[in-house]
Amino acid sequence: MSFADSFFAAKFGITTRDLEGYLSVALDRGGDYADLYFEYLATSSISIDESIVKSATQGVSLGVGVRVISGERTGYAYSDDLSPEKIRHAAQVAALIASAPAKVGKVPLHEGAKRNLYPVLTAPSETAFRERVELTQRADKAARAYDPRIFQVQVVYADNLRQVLVATSDGVLNFDRQPLARMSVFALARETGGIPQQGHAGGGGRYELDFFRTERTPEHFAREAARQAIVQLDAVEAPAGEQTVVLGPGWPGVLLHEAVGHGLEADFNRKGVSAFSGRIGQQVASPLCTVIDDGTLGGRRGSLNVDDEGNETQSNVLIEKGILRGYLQDKLSSRVTGATATGNGRRESYEHIPMPRMTNTFMLAGESDPEEIIRSVPRGLYCANFGGGQVDITSGNFVFSASESYLIEDGRLTRPVRNATLIGNGPEAMKFVSMVGNDLKLDEGVGVCGKEGQSVPVGVGIPTVRIDRMTVGGTA
Repeated sequence: MSFADSFFAAKFGITTRDLEGYLSVALDRGGDYADLYFEYLATSSISIDESIVKSATQGVSLGVGVRVISGERTGYAYSDDLSPEKIRHAAQVAALIASAPAKVGKVPLHEGAKRNLYPVLTAPSETAFRERVELTQRADKAARAYDPRIFQVQVVYADNLRQVLVATSDGVLNFDRQPLARMSVFALARETGGIPQQGHAGGGGRYELDFFRTERTPEHFAREAARQAIVQLDAVEAPAGEQTVVLGPGWPGVLLHEAVGHGLEADFNRKGVSAFSGRIGQQVASPLCTVIDDGTLGGRRGSLNVDDEGNETQSNVLIEKGILRGYLQDKLSSRVTGATATGNGRRESYEHIPMPRMTNTFMLAGESDPEEIIRSVPRGLYCANFGGGQVDITSGNFVFSASESYLIEDGRLTRPVRNATLIGNGPEAMKFVSMVGNDLKLDEGVGVCGKEGQSVPVGVGIPTVRIDRMTVGGTA
């Protein structure tokens, strides 16, 4: 028995021959393409509130999704029972939904090349539960000790170990072991008789548990969450109107993710509903802007050895010096449009159909000194952290709330502000980028991207960026 068959049998009770048989069933009614996605997922989570472990859970799920594509028609069915008859039934259902006169012959499966972007021997979910509880308790203690005005702390730790197998009628056979862990700390601060203010920090990635002991400790996240909450106690109301906005490095890249990244996903563009549809080769941003989506960064939250369609992830140039170069492709979009696949087919679980999604999306560093960028602004707003936001893909219009921001007055950061909202249009905002810092930073590892009811882990990043014109919604 080959290594592949040993792995498949241990996790899913199947062999390569079984997979080839299920693919044949999926194509029985005609179809251009079929794939199988097997998933074994072990999860755990811990929540501490009021210094008490309020919840601690562990769970396992197992299942398979079967997809058949015929032209632009897609049939999809799944089962949480991996018995041969249940898998064949799911394949038959998917085939029936996408039935067509086309017919694909049997293709033998061949193992794909193996990569190891996150060399984790022991996933966090495979360690003693007690060790993870102790980490959350350390975060709670550190946040409360930061300042006596911190009166409430909540710590959430979650990890999972996803093991997947993808087999396709194109002959692709790939499997991957995907560990993931994240810690989040929420802190509330209050002056006597004042309004509570919140701070939040967190991070993680595809690392061993030692990441939280040596790289980013619970105390690191706790102090940052507490610091943000304390800063907001002295904040003034945000000024409203059009002004110059400077985005700080790192997590503010979520604005790039939402306002630009989603609009570059191929399904929106092949349907002609994105603000970027039909604009490849055109100037869509300032010449200072180069935007990359890269699923190959070691250990990052959005990285994958292979995407959820069995293709290796890669580094994709989306915008190069302001020129739109391409879209993020999944299997369906690349087949329909004749484009090259980019390794961006992603799904939340075996219960979900894959679609084009981002991995780690960021803007490359420029040449400006970050302090020089701030000094160049007589009056404006500096945004260091963001909360929630939303974007309309068709128009590109977005609204984002800045959870930590400061006034820029005479080229200096002065008073913190609260209740600042950035309102704009993704393609338009990118045209007004006039300075890009040399300090590219990726987020700490907290990103979760939602699309059509599915959530997947992602990464974002940005250097310090000056945007000359943007509407700020405020209460001052």
